[in-house]
Amino acid sequence: MKQRHTTSTSEPGRAVPEPVEGPSDHEAPGASTSSAADARSATGATPLDAVLARLRPVFARIADGAVAREQEHVLPFEPVRWLVDAGFGRLRVPTDFGGDGLTIPELAEVLIELGAADANLPQIFRGHIAFVEDRLQATPGGERDVWLRRFAAGEIVGNAWSETGNGAIGSSQTRLERRGDRWVLNGRKFYTTGSIFAEWTDVTADREGESVTVLVRTGQSGVAISDDWDGFGQQLTGTGTIVFTDAEVDEAHVSLFDDRFRYQTALYQLVLLAVLAGIAAATERETARAIRERTRVYSHGVASLVRDDAQIQAVVGEISSVAYTALALVRGVAEAVQGAADTAHLRDTEEDLAANVLAEIRSAQAQVVLSESVPRAATLVFNTLGASATSRAKGLDRHWRNARTVASHNPVVYKARIVGDWSINGTPPPFIWSIGTALPTP
Repeated sequence: MKQRHTTSTSEPGRAVPEPVEGPSDHEAPGASTSSAADARSATGATPLDAVLARLRPVFARIADGAVAREQEHVLPFEPVRWLVDAGFGRLRVPTDFGGDGLTIPELAEVLIELGAADANLPQIFRGHIAFVEDRLQATPGGERDVWLRRFAAGEIVGNAWSETGNGAIGSSQTRLERRGDRWVLNGRKFYTTGSIFAEWTDVTADREGESVTVLVRTGQSGVAISDDWDGFGQQLTGTGTIVFTDAEVDEAHVSLFDDRFRYQTALYQLVLLAVLAGIAAATERETARAIRERTRVYSHGVASLVRDDAQIQAVVGEISSVAYTALALVRGVAEAVQGAADTAHLRDTEEDLAANVLAEIRSAQAQVVLSESVPRAATLVFNTLGASATSRAKGLDRHWRNARTVASHNPVVYKARIVGDWSINGTPPPFIWSIGTALPTP
């Protein structure tokens, strides 16, 4: 993985274990996970146990610098490198290809813990997680195997699907064109989360009227990536602009969009939900720590120490309850998404459709709840510590800003309607949606 290649930079109880200390396998097509299963039965430990033992020291190191990076707007190139070196990019890759062979619920546990260390990091890997899943569900063969080994070796993939401007809904202004004996890509993308850190970016494009996805090497001269995302939260995800100027594309790296794995929207949302659960856990952890250490009290409080004040305890109890609820909801969504993964080889059957509907509905239900409760929990912090909680040095405001930003992805009002229509009328949810300028009504 490269260190950096940006062309411009703008400055614009517990829920999970703490980063420092603590207070059913899916077999991909054509790949065996038997060695992981053998490890479970022989030792009583699980692959998740081994992964967390390996990654928790990295998470602790990431958490130590989270506030400083946020305050100074330092993109986490080093933390991404630490994670990749520790095998974070291979968590779902089958053991036969050098990966950890985690299930989707196990992956979600890891994402929550990373989100509690730094909410930016799981979102950075969101595009990578989805592309790994797409390769897991691809037809067994040489090209699929090459990608799985790339992931195991530490190569990661970013995302470049969205465009700004007046493009029509469902269309792409980015074009893949034939130039002699080669393919070239031209266009501009925004919300390109993770691509600035990655060797590859996963791009949607138009090829002579058909929608395709394209894998593009980011290190070539025809790719310019800028850190110009100006959101007030999740500021360090590298969610900026990519400009493609005759960027070269290998024909083997072009696929029809309709061939993507069916449950991708639910998986993308699962990552964001895990981020919210991580934010809730960090909010609880940092609030409880600050209250334990606080010696100053208000004269009209009800105890000589804040930690013993029943009113403050009740507020922290609300925060803790949100953190627990978030954890439980993410686990439920992860199980539903795993169900869709398990039926992917039965694509378009009634069983597969039912599994995908459930995954999409469960992710939407959790989004409806957590989009409100986690930002609220991050606001309650300021009821416990008074004005001192607003100190920039403490960085407690980042939890609300990050939670509110994550909750603004995939507008929740539409998800609530979709869930309601399903509940009342049994209407299946949309699996793919897009944004753009509405076409004229006939």
